[in-house]
Amino acid sequence: MRFVDLLRATVFLLAVEATALAIAAITAALNEDSNHLVIVAAAWWLSAIVIGLWLGRRSAEQAPVRQLLAAAKTATSLPSSSPARLTVMRLWPFGAFAVASVALAPLLATVPACGAGMAILNALAWRNREALVSAVEDRDGVTFYVEETGWLSPIKLVRTPGLRRDLLRDRHGAGAR
Repeated sequence: MRFVDLLRATVFLLAVEATALAIAAITAALNEDSNHLVIVAAAWWLSAIVIGLWLGRRSAEQAPVRQLLAAAKTATSLPSSSPARLTVMRLWPFGAFAVASVALAPLLATVPACGAGMAILNALAWRNREALVSAVEDRDGVTFYVEETGWLSPIKLVRTPGLRRDLLRDRHGAGAR
């Protein structure tokens, strides 16, 4: 699975999670007639938006992405693994947290309210990482793939030659010269 696809899926999943948790929190708060919780949650969500936008600016994101890309090992063949399996292996903590938070919503409406804010914050903080990786791939003519590791292991990348980039570069670059 391409790394940019995993980053795109992560941001999408976090946005869906934030929406589901916000709906669960608001529903639980309204069932308890707790307008106070809705107001506090809305303030937290607005704060999470501001913090996420601040953390997601390009200059703040470059260091962790640069370290991960630099640690990628070079390979001449694509890693053999299922994209669906890799997505589940990498993103299962987000899904598990969302399910647990929604399950706790009738008892503790603050749990999904806090979780929604964290999902908003992380989705906005991660929104530019795909563009950063794509820019490096285009610049260097490589493609980064996610290597299959254990469920709790840190992510590892494999760098492969960009298979079609040379053809596209020749086709577009030849006419410009």
